[in-house]
Amino acid sequence: MLARVPRTLLFAAIMSLIIWLSACTNLPYYAQAVDGHFGVIHRSQPISKVIANPDIDPKLKHSLTKVVQLREFASRELKLPDNLSYTSYADLERPFVVWNVFAAPELSVKLKEWCFVQVGCVNYRGFFSQESAERYAEELRKEGYDVHVGGIRAYSTLGWFSDPVLNTFIGYSEMDLARLIFHELAHQVMYVSGDTVFNESFATAVEHEGVKRWFERSGTATEQIALTARQERETIFTGLVLKHRKRLQELFQSDLSDTEKRTRKAHIFDELRAEFLHLKAGQNDLSSYDRWFSQSLNNALLATVSIYTQLLPAFQGILKQHDRDMERFFDTITKLSKLPKHERNLILQKAAEGSQSWKTAEQ
Repeated sequence: MLARVPRTLLFAAIMSLIIWLSACTNLPYYAQAVDGHFGVIHRSQPISKVIANPDIDPKLKHSLTKVVQLREFASRELKLPDNLSYTSYADLERPFVVWNVFAAPELSVKLKEWCFVQVGCVNYRGFFSQESAERYAEELRKEGYDVHVGGIRAYSTLGWFSDPVLNTFIGYSEMDLARLIFHELAHQVMYVSGDTVFNESFATAVEHEGVKRWFERSGTATEQIALTARQERETIFTGLVLKHRKRLQELFQSDLSDTEKRTRKAHIFDELRAEFLHLKAGQNDLSSYDRWFSQSLNNALLATVSIYTQLLPAFQGILKQHDRDMERFFDTITKLSKLPKHERNLILQKAAEGSQSWKTAEQ
């Protein structure tokens, strides 16, 4: 693990990276990322040390103890990496660790991409400062983009560093703590450069399976019912958003004038809100999505939902075909990830449809 390298060598490595990037136009962006991440690491201390502190808040101690259990479960039952990630804790004294900027053209549902060293191209740009994120978002708005800025409570360094538990999410419920830890660790198993939807849908599939197993083995009947209800609400919300996003895509690809497209785009967003209110009237639990709908609806915001769920049915179908065996599942997805994007998407589409022909990826 890189985090085990002595500080002097680690500092030298970072300085070498900065020098190498000196000719890059993204230097200021990389610099804030390096500075921001090491600010997080600097505040980290072993969870065992925090728990042993007699002056620590009992609620924090209870939550960190639960993290220790979840971390062990992740390695043992889900075959996720057994390393130092989520074995330390950092209080950043702010609600979010980073702020991500998402952007899409005014008349397109496709998110803008940014390309970086190592991670390739992604559909967002992250900042450790909200002010910097908002400033960059405003520049994109002036260029005509639909833009969404979202506060992010955790991120993965893909195994390059030991990711700590943060105050930004330690107050989560047990269910949400489990979801987050399983999701972020999944990124250390599989990351395909330049394919955000593949990466996030895969991690979401691991997250869902992990939480299901956690409550099957350690949860009460009430907790399992709550989990099922939560997943049903997510299915309703995701289906609603993706349905209207598809309508937008069809509209933008039509032969209508840009003026007419703008008018109908506004109507589709109005209809999305109206349908949500109608569903909520008969399903009061959907009120948990009120905050999402309180935001300014635009192409970028809707696309952020599809990133995490677009390929989820496909990954879940493959996992089911492997009788929920995580090692076999990871092996198949690793082979699949090495195929050209159009080939793996075709296989994933067949897997989502329940076709047996996706198994060609294993051959």
